[in-house]
Amino acid sequence: KMSVLYITGAGVSAESGIPTFRGKDGFWTIGSENYTPQEMATRAMYLTHPDEFLLWYFRRFASYRHIQPNNVHDWLADKKLITQNIDGLDGKAGNADYIPIHGRLDKVTVLHAQSDEVELVDAPWEKVVAICSNLENDAEVKAALLEAFKISKTTLAPEVEHSLKPFVLLFDEYYTELYRMSLAESWMREAEHFVFMGTSFSVNITNIALRYALASGAKIEVVDPDPVDLGLKGVTYHQMTAQAYVSRI
Repeated sequence: KMSVLYITGAGVSAESGIPTFRGKDGFWTIGSENYTPQEMATRAMYLTHPDEFLLWYFRRFASYRHIQPNNVHDWLADKKLITQNIDGLDGKAGNADYIPIHGRLDKVTVLHAQSDEVELVDAPWEKVVAICSNLENDAEVKAALLEAFKISKTTLAPEVEHSLKPFVLLFDEYYTELYRMSLAESWMREAEHFVFMGTSFSVNITNIALRYALASGAKIEVVDPDPVDLGLKGVTYHQMTAQAYVSRI
């Protein structure tokens, strides 16, 4: 039996009601009042404006923390899976060993140098909600976030080994063992068949996976309603949603 590796992006969670990143309602098209998303989603922003960063992250991502998996996540639950999504829906669907290569919304770490090994702990979103009397009030939510993430309201300076940072790979960070990069690469080396679902191939991990697939002569399939033409021979394109693809199998 061929070893199949699934690599999923935002298109897979769109059916659950989570916006994609580059669509017209997407995360990367909506910034904050003063910053573009590409400026917001950085370690530099977390370190220099943690209140702005955490508010943006809370509004954009934590608001989806109660969303439930759809039948694509259920179908993928027993598959070898690397996802770019941080929504945790694959875990909720019961995939015990999937790799969330960009992090997980429901986890945080202590602030650390990027190569350090640290443990993942549960994100304090419910604590933030409990502290706030009005979740529409940005100032109040910022104060609650700083408290929950152990950052001084006066200095606004996150402290190494003390303050909390969302477990998410930001634009100016790199893949480390915290994101299980070595395991991801060993899965890519072993795979004889790659299926890319709901990804725009604009993310580093998809390029790394493609390199492995091409090097080993693996079978490559792309599932997307509007697939990016990779300009490669022998790629099979399925111009459909992940939902439609799964229901055919």
